[in-house]
Amino acid sequence: MVEKQKRWLALYLLCLGELMIVLDTTVVNVALPSIREDLRFTESSLVWVINAYMLTYGGFLLLGGRLGDLYGNRKLFLGGITLFTLASVVCGVAGSQAVLVTARAIQGLGGAVVSAVALSLIINLFQEPEERAKAMGFYGFVCAGGGSLGVLLGGALTDALSWHWVFLVNVPIGIAVYAFCLGILPPDRGAAERPKLDVWGALTITSSLMLAVYGIVNGNEAGWGSRQTVGLLIGAVALLAAFLAIEAKVASPLMPLRLWRVRSVSVSNVLGMLWAAAMFAWFFISALYMQIVLGYTPLQVGLAFLPSNLIMAAFSLGLSAKMVMRFGLRLPIAAGLALAALGLALFALSPVEGDFWVHVLPGMLLLGLGCGMALNPVILAAMSEVAPTESGLASGVVNTSFMMGGALGLAVLASLAGARSEFLQAAGAAVPGALTAGYHAAFAVGALFALIAAALAVLLPAKPTTSEGDPAWASQSSTGS
Repeated sequence: MVEKQKRWLALYLLCLGELMIVLDTTVVNVALPSIREDLRFTESSLVWVINAYMLTYGGFLLLGGRLGDLYGNRKLFLGGITLFTLASVVCGVAGSQAVLVTARAIQGLGGAVVSAVALSLIINLFQEPEERAKAMGFYGFVCAGGGSLGVLLGGALTDALSWHWVFLVNVPIGIAVYAFCLGILPPDRGAAERPKLDVWGALTITSSLMLAVYGIVNGNEAGWGSRQTVGLLIGAVALLAAFLAIEAKVASPLMPLRLWRVRSVSVSNVLGMLWAAAMFAWFFISALYMQIVLGYTPLQVGLAFLPSNLIMAAFSLGLSAKMVMRFGLRLPIAAGLALAALGLALFALSPVEGDFWVHVLPGMLLLGLGCGMALNPVILAAMSEVAPTESGLASGVVNTSFMMGGALGLAVLASLAGARSEFLQAAGAAVPGALTAGYHAAFAVGALFALIAAALAVLLPAKPTTSEGDPAWASQSSTGS
């Protein structure tokens, strides 16, 4: 009984650590306009507050999991919590753009390690299928519910104190998680044999994306045909080619290219990139629209996001699993992405003097419903036709695609919004109208991304099976995640 209680206490601590990471992906969005004003970010450069985190998080997610396997998950989890907490302190006291963006990148690195090894620790702690299903269901609820808590907490802290506290709130949580995990998490030694790490793979793919994002974000200012922009984009393509060459040759690749020959894996990754490109831009741009154009306070912005986040949390508690069991994978993904596209299209029609009940809430509800329906089935689809021993690797690859697609999509759509707004202001349009028109352009292209992804969902197998003939997705979906 004592051991059982200790396992569940360890689960709660692991979920608290993961909650800190999840909070950081949503709590910052609400504070973006305040950060922009205080540190004098431009509309385009502000995306680095989000992208610096996403690029390192996505770029090192797979490497973090591999490090945990080799050197011990407990050791890596504690190290990741330490790095994330220290970076949060630096973010909280940042007085310049460079310091904040650099600290956000370090936060992403710590967050990647924590997220990658937390799941491995949970799977190792809960060996019985029934207990593991309950543990994974709780973990999934924390991940989804953290988004709701993040938007409210971000709004409340920014309103009552300042944007600095959306980062400083991580510090007591990180210290508590570290202190309790020292005595509760069982020690592990890692692998007896340690193959060479694919560090170069992680560095080349992350550097490629950073160059691409930098080139896109600064394209409006430097000129799209300038040497700087063209050189950065060529460099990004060259590094991507180097990454693919490395993955084809190394013994233990970060992203085994053979997985892409499995149709469900390749389609799921493309869907994940398009989905994330639309969704991250929605979070970012709608927060700016509500606060800058509609004049909402940070707390009001947080409350506006709450309905969509609560719907996504409800799906994580079991609605998503029931839909997959009833309809398979293809229909929930296609329908969910179509609803998300409709929600973004509604935001693309929102006026300068928009009303919450008419112009904000309907889009929020559709996006929450669409994301809740589609997100987990996309991850399940990525694992549906691979061997059980590679399901973790497949889910890690699609999660990486989410982060990479989100970073690139946010850069493209934020730059599009900025270019449209600058053009209209130069032509004499009033600032609120010019900003709204720029946001409309970004929302419209985001809706197109989601619609393309919905169409591509037909390429997924409806109810794939493993080589043994069992429904691969059924056992995964029973976790409720």
